[in-house]
Amino acid sequence: MVEPATAVLWQQGGLPQAWAGQTAWRILDTHFSLGFNFLSTWQAWKSDRLRPHMLHYVSLTSAPPSLDDLRASAENFPELRELLQELAPQWFGLLPGFHRFTLDNGRVLLTLCVGDLTAMLRQQQFNADTVYLDPGQAAPLDRTAASTWDIWAVKALARCCRRGTGLVTATDASDLLANLTQCGFELQPSETPPQSGLLSGHFNPRWTIKNSREQSVAPSVPVETCAVIGAGLAGASVAAALARRGWQVRVLDQGDAPAAGASGLPVGLVVPHVSADDCPLSRLSRSGVRLMLQQARSLLEQGQDWEATGTLEHRVDGTPGLPANWPVPGLDWSQMTTPDKATQQLADTTWNHGIAADDPTIWHAQAAWLKPVQLVRAWLSQPGVTFQGGARVAALRQNGDQWELLDAQGQVLTSASRVVFANASGAKPLIESLQTVLPSLGICVQQLSGMHGLLGQLSWSLHRGAADAASPPFPVNGAGSVVPMVPVEGGAAWFIGSSYQPDNKPALPDDKNHAANLGRLNKLIPQLGQALAAQFDAGDINGWKNTRCVTADRLPMVGPLYKADNPSLWICAGMGSRGMSFSVLCAELLAARWGAEPLAVEASLAQSVYALRGT
Repeated sequence: MVEPATAVLWQQGGLPQAWAGQTAWRILDTHFSLGFNFLSTWQAWKSDRLRPHMLHYVSLTSAPPSLDDLRASAENFPELRELLQELAPQWFGLLPGFHRFTLDNGRVLLTLCVGDLTAMLRQQQFNADTVYLDPGQAAPLDRTAASTWDIWAVKALARCCRRGTGLVTATDASDLLANLTQCGFELQPSETPPQSGLLSGHFNPRWTIKNSREQSVAPSVPVETCAVIGAGLAGASVAAALARRGWQVRVLDQGDAPAAGASGLPVGLVVPHVSADDCPLSRLSRSGVRLMLQQARSLLEQGQDWEATGTLEHRVDGTPGLPANWPVPGLDWSQMTTPDKATQQLADTTWNHGIAADDPTIWHAQAAWLKPVQLVRAWLSQPGVTFQGGARVAALRQNGDQWELLDAQGQVLTSASRVVFANASGAKPLIESLQTVLPSLGICVQQLSGMHGLLGQLSWSLHRGAADAASPPFPVNGAGSVVPMVPVEGGAAWFIGSSYQPDNKPALPDDKNHAANLGRLNKLIPQLGQALAAQFDAGDINGWKNTRCVTADRLPMVGPLYKADNPSLWICAGMGSRGMSFSVLCAELLAARWGAEPLAVEASLAQSVYALRGT
């Protein structure tokens, strides 16, 4: 069942007729209200056998509703209540900025933009197919609401439209109507149903549309074939994101099995980064963690492959970490606490930790441990993705509009219309070769953020009971990390790490790395370090090691390798120790640029991770 006034709204926007048979449809809703219009549009999409493959719904709000408010608005509509059940677990921590929600097996993407109307419009980087201007209102808008639509807000809205973008609104404010007309919108009263109070129309300026934005919206590229080099978190997440959009993706890796490199670590933490100034790294990490937790819930077995445990961060350097005026929604993410308080609230146990009472600690509620190998395998098992192991790509060659990927003997491993380099430090030699062989492309490796490798080693062992009293009931990070209870073959294990060493220096022996991990543990959880010291001294510790690829500014890079109208060579790499926080976000940013989709984060924030951001 759909509320009549809301049904009129999306019907007067030309739906569902307008989106029939389309690859994707992009809706911009300028007032989320209680979410009723989003839910009813989602329901209309589900009920339509001619629906587009992807539905993108971007909605703006200055004050997001609570989950209880959403439930109350859908109380009398069973179909909408069912949809809300899927959205509910993701509805938390709605700080100012963009929030991406992945729904309906990744084919419905809701982007909620929290903040000032004009500012949020200016952070968009897509062209809407349909605009709901202040939807969810059955009666004409009051003058106060209409007054926010000054000429600058309407101009910002117009920049999100293409010629032909449909618009429906409920307003009789003469100043708003005049601004809409001035900015190129043609409106007329709705005739179905009569006296609905709605206006509908489309964007059809009398002048030639010019786009002077530095990062203009490129047209979408045809959904075809893609080759991804690298089957770790970066490559597998790109493959899955593209496959959800209809691409046929072949993922090549020099290893015989997926996640043969740094992504093969036994377990890692999905945890947001925090900083006193809430820097881009912190904001990006929250967006990435939200997306990663969504993927874990939908693809992995909880308790075996991952667990939403939360994480305690011990700030061993003494800094508080969180912004001074951390808003209330931020507490859903992270809040200052003490080890004892966190333990009492979350576990029916005591924890002999030895952390000083005045040491700052932060509880990250939206955090988890996760086995990346299992996630990589799940992504590579998605329809439309093919894994090709034992395939070392030595060179690339153009053949018409296709790229051929060659092995060391010059044999073709595969061909595709597009290629994504997701093979960490292994990407640079291939890109340098292309720069030499095909100078006309304009590839310049020096324009990419510098990358280098960091060797890292985990220390781990099965639980033996000796250190149980000092073992935390949840993961702890800060100086390295501790994941205390992970199911593995043979029982349950703890993991401690990780060491850091530049890969341009001689590798330290394993026992030195284990000792370094124990040293960090002594700072992180003193009592656990003491309890495990004898086991470390006896050398009765297992290890896992590999090399991470990091950039100079510690931010990942994703984007084309050269500037052109339709570049076909892209890179997604440099995630360092935060592959589980950044991989899904980077994949979504790449897919968005290929499909001319709404971005998962603000345009200014997305710019900070673009591969050619230094130019």
